[in-house]
Amino acid sequence: MTPTQPTVPERAGDRPAPTTTSEECVIVSAPPLSAGAGSPSADCIADSAGGLTFDLDAPGRAADAHWSAALVLRPRGGEEDEEVRLPLTPNGTGRLRAVLPSTVALPEGRWDVHLACGEETPRRLLPGLADLRSLIDRRPGPSTSPLAVRIPYATKHGNLSLRSWQRAPHAEAGDVLVDPEGITVRGTLYRVEDPGAWLAGAVVEARCRRTGPTVTVPLTAAEGQDFAFALPFAGLCEEWRGGPQVWDLWLRGPEGTPVRLARILDDVADKKHVFVYPARDVTSPHAPAQAGPYYTADNDLSVRVVERPPAAGR
Repeated sequence: MTPTQPTVPERAGDRPAPTTTSEECVIVSAPPLSAGAGSPSADCIADSAGGLTFDLDAPGRAADAHWSAALVLRPRGGEEDEEVRLPLTPNGTGRLRAVLPSTVALPEGRWDVHLACGEETPRRLLPGLADLRSLIDRRPGPSTSPLAVRIPYATKHGNLSLRSWQRAPHAEAGDVLVDPEGITVRGTLYRVEDPGAWLAGAVVEARCRRTGPTVTVPLTAAEGQDFAFALPFAGLCEEWRGGPQVWDLWLRGPEGTPVRLARILDDVADKKHVFVYPARDVTSPHAPAQAGPYYTADNDLSVRVVERPPAAGR
């Protein structure tokens, strides 16, 4: 497939974004001014290894009794015994500090951030300033240990939460180019001992989430850790019989190791409504269709096939 003029991802602008959980992040530079007035907030600093530092001005008893204060991370929808407690200590500027090192395992998911002090009920923290510059265009060094990614964000209710990933190996999606025939994707492989050898024996699989078939296309290994592939829409539409159909994109390694293709190495916690790609018309045996790539709620890359809308005026 020969790509035509590359299509740049559209920004979703001011369109309202549907949510899939009780508290999804919103695209804002600061929390709403009216949210949680008087509640403590935490500034966040991210490092390139995947660690986070939290600094906060804690009102009331927490400021005077810092020895009993802790930053508590609770998994969304999880059990209380799964929480992670980080001690809060003075940082030398009259504030309290907690550190989440990259070496502390934080399972994948959304984690709500609370302030706990003594026997008091932990309460949610608000987001303060976030320095996430080290996450932009992040390129992890050579290692086979799980890749830790934590991105703080403001929920739709104005609270502070984290989105966490922990993956090994990891296939990071880069440029996604859309043309009338399909998509061309470039990416980078991390957390394998010999990326070049791994990619030399790998293929790309599009797995149908609804009915189970798999479409396999070859992968081209570039220099070092980089790779590219082209996925035609026609192959995804051959067995389509109407209704929304989602194809998840995986790399399958030489030993059968499946690796989900995703984009997580930046400062955007939810890409589904930020990186928006166009759908293309596709001729299908069943009915006229449209197909296009998108990022899921977990920032994994997939392709959606739907029935083509009728032309205007008909």
